[in-house]
Amino acid sequence: MAFGFELLKKDPHSRARVGVIYTPHGQIPTPVFAPVGTQATVKAVSPQELQELGTSLILANTYHLYLRPGPDAIADLGGLHSFMGWDGPIMTDSGGFQVFSLAHLRAVDMTGVTFRSHLDGSEHLFTPEKVIEIQEKLGADIILCLDECPEPLDYDYNVQALERTHHWAERCQAAHTRRDQALRPVSEAASGQALFGIVQGGAFADLRRKSAEFIASLDFPGYAIGGLSVGEPKELMHEMLEVTVPLLPEDKPRHLLGIGSPEDLFECVARGIDIFDCVLPTRIARNGALFIRTGRLNIRNARYANDAAPIEEGCDCYACRHFSRAYLRHLIMAKEILGLRVATLHNLHFMLNLMRKIREAILAGTFSALRKEFLANYEIVPHEARQRNRETWLKSLKR
Repeated sequence: MAFGFELLKKDPHSRARVGVIYTPHGQIPTPVFAPVGTQATVKAVSPQELQELGTSLILANTYHLYLRPGPDAIADLGGLHSFMGWDGPIMTDSGGFQVFSLAHLRAVDMTGVTFRSHLDGSEHLFTPEKVIEIQEKLGADIILCLDECPEPLDYDYNVQALERTHHWAERCQAAHTRRDQALRPVSEAASGQALFGIVQGGAFADLRRKSAEFIASLDFPGYAIGGLSVGEPKELMHEMLEVTVPLLPEDKPRHLLGIGSPEDLFECVARGIDIFDCVLPTRIARNGALFIRTGRLNIRNARYANDAAPIEEGCDCYACRHFSRAYLRHLIMAKEILGLRVATLHNLHFMLNLMRKIREAILAGTFSALRKEFLANYEIVPHEARQRNRETWLKSLKR
């Protein structure tokens, strides 16, 4: 099956919608949350477990796979699907966000981005053409243009970055040879890819409008929105979505890059987003933080040392069906691998199940009620804590 998007139903009270993305490796019901498999693996879980959880899309990282093991090695082994033992849809990002996070290790101009590897300090150049070449070798179903993701509050620099992002989008489109934008025989479809353009513009409504209009004019099969949730207040992110989304084609899927907290699923689906990806559920699981209906549960807390209850009553994930909070706390405190695995399984189950409920609510006409009920009971992590987490992550990339 070739790439395509079918819009099934729109919510009458918001921009929320339900659809299906068709790819050579299967269908993706939307809205959808994609677990992140940065280095061709979703940390701590197997492809079989992902399938059992109901995962319909995985995102892998071009930057990391380019550096190790390299796109040629993956291509020689049959591409990402064969390499990682996953036969469902895969998306790869351009690697641009990771490169631009390495502020002291890179230089940028209209040609592309020169950067030094965080692994060994070796120098590399990402041009739009190079990024497309890498992603074509990796063989994902959906790939992304090279874009520049600057700090969101510097207007003058965002103007320059936007010019580069738009120029690079045109070059990516021209370089893309494995296109899959039209129906073709099933025997040929498996080699096709859909290239998504990326909207940037920082925290500035006029730049977001300009970018959305320009990228939409290039008629990509789908669109991603980047440069949000990078430290700015959530209200500002919502404002930028309200400016951007109406300018993107209704008959194409929309991906919000790097967004994946439970409250964001509701707020951004309500503003017309179809695809989400984020490392948050798996990353916080490895630190003992677990999603429940009322917020996050820190299993490291001593109060759970003798708690016989599951992580959350009523949850039917593997962890909640088999283990107590006390046992999971013991595993995490003892740094046992099983603890990381079952915590990750729970958080992924929570996110994927929540997205399934959102889809069902849109179809049933009850999305507004579900959104109101969830947000009224869910305790959101303060903005200051999110900013500290971001700074810690950026520092870890630079080491």
